[in-house]
Amino acid sequence: MASTRDWFETVAEAQRRAKKRLPKPVYLALLGGAEAGATMDDNVSAFRELGFRPRIADLPASRELSTTVMGQEIAFPVLISPTGVQAVDPDGEVAVAKAASQLGTAMGLSSFASKPIEDVIKENEKLFFQSYWVGSRDAMLARAERARSAGAKGLIVTLDWVFDSRRDWGSPFIPERINAEAVRKYAFPVAAKPGYLYRWIRSGALPDLGVPNLVLPGEEIPTFFGAYGQWIQTPAPSWDDLQWLREQWGGEFMIKGITHPDDARRAVDIGATAISVSNHGGNNLDSTPATIRLLPAVVDAVGDQIEVLLDGGIRRGSDVVKALALGARAVLIGRAYLWGMGANGEKGVNNVLVIIRDGISETLYGLGKSSIHQLTPDDLVIPTDFTRSGKKH
Repeated sequence: MASTRDWFETVAEAQRRAKKRLPKPVYLALLGGAEAGATMDDNVSAFRELGFRPRIADLPASRELSTTVMGQEIAFPVLISPTGVQAVDPDGEVAVAKAASQLGTAMGLSSFASKPIEDVIKENEKLFFQSYWVGSRDAMLARAERARSAGAKGLIVTLDWVFDSRRDWGSPFIPERINAEAVRKYAFPVAAKPGYLYRWIRSGALPDLGVPNLVLPGEEIPTFFGAYGQWIQTPAPSWDDLQWLREQWGGEFMIKGITHPDDARRAVDIGATAISVSNHGGNNLDSTPATIRLLPAVVDAVGDQIEVLLDGGIRRGSDVVKALALGARAVLIGRAYLWGMGANGEKGVNNVLVIIRDGISETLYGLGKSSIHQLTPDDLVIPTDFTRSGKKH
């Protein structure tokens, strides 16, 4: 738990502190978004269009928040979404794993992470390994088998990316490695943020931009952009490819990036155990509606045949409740915990998780619900055509 001085009470405050503490290029990398940022913004603003139907008497003295996702029991329905190279803080993904473990929830670890899975899983055994489709089938399977050997409880395959890097507000300079050019370009932004600089000096290391989980232990670790280049050059997988990997893996298997009901049905057909309704936090195809708008149609398409999670725009516990009321089993968060890390390292990630967990409980209280499993669309006030389908839900 953070000290009173360091504690913040909202994710918005975490973002403000991260912006103040981090060098500008690092903060802009966390902000992300594609093109005009329409999808990134809608992911957040869409939640504000949903209202609640509160109750005022016979309210529950306690609320049950726990659930299971991909075979793992979690204390509340919020998981850590996998995000790449977390050079926001020297402890990176290890710090995130510790914070998630302290709060009793699971995390997804990116194949583009800066820390090896073997180090991260020591801090949180409820870990799912995430992979993009990079390289050959053999390479994909080798990464999965490394994750299995390390103890990963499930595999996440992320498919929502079109390699669009254009942003109307500009893209930050992200070096391939810490070389003379990087030092020159980052010297002033880093010097302007002494707290960030001091934390790295104290760690005795420089930000590591390698991605150790894309190769087997002992092999040369590629740089982030080296791996990114390989990803761009790899043909997108077919449904047959995905079914092959699911069969080879044999365990819990999530497809992340679903927005179309037909894709959700195909995920069921190939035997996936979970899907994440995700638009990559607005970093994919701009003008895709917010994931919360697309969630009801996906849930309608697959029913209870597969676990449906939502990723995108979660900033408070009430957002989680809205997603669950519309049929999600749980949600994943990305920017929220990264801003927490930017604000106060591991303690900041813990802080964000506590904010969201407590917000879920408080919202259930206001709705007169004793469990997250009692939520239904009737707990919400849903505007006509909120889902932008032309149909009223």
